[in-house]
Amino acid sequence: MPDDEIFSTLRRSRRIWAVASIHGQAQRLDAMHKELFERLQPGDRIVYLGNYLGHGAGIRATMDNLLRFRRAVIARPGMFAADVVHLRGSQEEMWQKLLQLQFAPNPAEVLGWMIDQGVGPTLATYGGDAERAQVIFSQGAMAITRWTGELRETLQRTPGHYALLVSLRRAAFTDDGALLFVHAGVDVSRPLLTQSDALWWGSDGFSKIDRSYSGFKRIVRGFDRSHPGVQLTDWTASIDGGCGFDGKLIAACFGADGGIADTIEA
Repeated sequence: MPDDEIFSTLRRSRRIWAVASIHGQAQRLDAMHKELFERLQPGDRIVYLGNYLGHGAGIRATMDNLLRFRRAVIARPGMFAADVVHLRGSQEEMWQKLLQLQFAPNPAEVLGWMIDQGVGPTLATYGGDAERAQVIFSQGAMAITRWTGELRETLQRTPGHYALLVSLRRAAFTDDGALLFVHAGVDVSRPLLTQSDALWWGSDGFSKIDRSYSGFKRIVRGFDRSHPGVQLTDWTASIDGGCGFDGKLIAACFGADGGIADTIEA
């Protein structure tokens, strides 16, 4: 199986709770967490499917909530740190790239595209300003390097946020090879170890997957551009209820057979 520094293996799991994109909606996350904590059973594992950042104004509170809930869960008898997994989403991928904008050939255009994709609230959370950035970008690579360095320092000074973001995994799977959890999609023509952009930016053909990929019974994703809520096919599941786009935050509990045993909407 792939390297655990890139992917997470969910071991000895009875059920897996998958949490869809949050997009800075701290109040919905808090409500979901309260319900989830009451429903957790021995052998349950939790996978957050990315997009903690972006769009919503409550990004700092969202990150703090994720950290507090993780501490509370792994303190329960029989739970371990590896039983709570956070995947990288497209918002976290953009944020990582934003902190390296000094290397982009056209940083102003790249930042403009990122703002259109919802990175603005994340930028503001960690002390950035898009209008000021455009002025700085006209001053050359050294000025951009100082600007991204300031953002990184602010992030690192925020307790736990930097550590969480650098620990994100590309995907997670159960140790029996039954379930695969991704952010937005998967390229079924490529092995899991070589997946990159398809994991974060998705595939329009995700719901059309008509056979097992790498032996998995079901692939679960947490972000769908159309935000249709819970959708199941023979081989896939999407659970994006539109949180951050006036929709609900969904957590779905998957059994070993890939079926949904329980759901929470907040």
